[in-house]
Amino acid sequence: MKVFSWLVVSSILLFATACSHDPFDVDTAGVSVPLKHTNLDSLIGKADSTQVVAVLMEQRVRTPDIVDYQLGYCFKVGSVMDPAMVHNLEIYRNNGYIKRLEKRISEKFPKLSEQTQKMTDAFVKLKAHLPKAKFPREIVYINSSFQSSAFCTENEIAIGLERYLGAKTDVIAELPTQDFFPWIKEKMDPHYLERDAVAAWIMTHLVDDKEGSNNIEAMIRWGKIIYLTEAAFPDMPKHWIMRYKESEYNWAIENERAFWDYLVDQKLLFQTNERTQANLLNDGPFTTGLPEKGPDRLGQFLGWRIMQSYMEQYDVTLQELMAKSYTELLQEYEIDE
Repeated sequence: MKVFSWLVVSSILLFATACSHDPFDVDTAGVSVPLKHTNLDSLIGKADSTQVVAVLMEQRVRTPDIVDYQLGYCFKVGSVMDPAMVHNLEIYRNNGYIKRLEKRISEKFPKLSEQTQKMTDAFVKLKAHLPKAKFPREIVYINSSFQSSAFCTENEIAIGLERYLGAKTDVIAELPTQDFFPWIKEKMDPHYLERDAVAAWIMTHLVDDKEGSNNIEAMIRWGKIIYLTEAAFPDMPKHWIMRYKESEYNWAIENERAFWDYLVDQKLLFQTNERTQANLLNDGPFTTGLPEKGPDRLGQFLGWRIMQSYMEQYDVTLQELMAKSYTELLQEYEIDE
C-alpha cells in the first residue's frame, strides 16, 4: 500500500512538472549576438552635399543592399554612383513635408541604443534556443518613405523609423487616407519596433517558406514565426506578440473554436487559393470573410495557437518544434474549452 501511494504521488508530481514546463525558460549564460547599429538616415541628414557621397560609399561597403534600397527605392534619387544623385537627394530632403518628417523622427528617436539593446537581448534568447541559427550583424535605421517597417538582407535588418512615430503624430495623421487607411496609421506604434524587426528576421532566415503551400501549411508557418517571436520576448503580453489590441486578442481567443469550425465547414484548410490565403494571413482592418468586429490575420493567430497547443502537450525544444511537419502539429491541435 505504501509503495502504491508513493507511485501515485510520484506520478502526480511528474505530471505536474510536465504541465508546468516553460518552453521559453533557457540559459543564456555565455550566449552573445554582437549587434551594432547605424542610423543611416541621420548620417545622410548631417552630411552636406560635399560629404554625402563619401558617407554613403563608406556605409555601402558594409550594407550595400540597404544603401541602394534607401536611395533607389525609398527616396527614388538614383544610386550612389549616379552623378545626379546628390542633386536629387537635395530636392527630396528640401521638400517641406520631408523636412517635418525628418524632424519628427529625430525627436522621437534621438538615441537608438535602447532599441538595439532590446533586439540584442531578444536574439540572445533565440540563439540560446537555436544555437546553429543565423543571426544579424547590424541594425540599420532608415527613413523608408513609408515603404516598409522592416526588411532583412543576408546579414542586416533595415528599420523604417517613420513607421513607428505613432498615429497621433502630425506627419502621420496628415498622410492621405486613400493610401493610408486609419487602421494602417493605428499600427504605426513605436512599441512594436523591436518586435517587428525580430519577427522579420525570423520570417526571412529562421523559418522556411514553401512555394505553393496550402492554407494550413501557411498558417502553421506563421505560427512558427510568431512562436519564435514570443520566445524572443517571453515577458511581453500575448496580444503584443500578435500585434493585436488586448480586446482583439480576447476576441480571437473567445472565437477560436468558431474560426476553426468555419475553416473546416468551408473546406478551406487544404486549399491553395492565393486570395483566400491572403485574406487569412495579411494585414487589414479585419479578417476578410469573418465578422468585422474581429481582428485581422486570424490565420496567423490560429497557426500560433497550434504551436502553443503542441508545446503544452509535449516537452520538446524549440529546435525540435521547428522541425515538425504541419501534419504532426495539426493532429495534436486541441482547442481549450
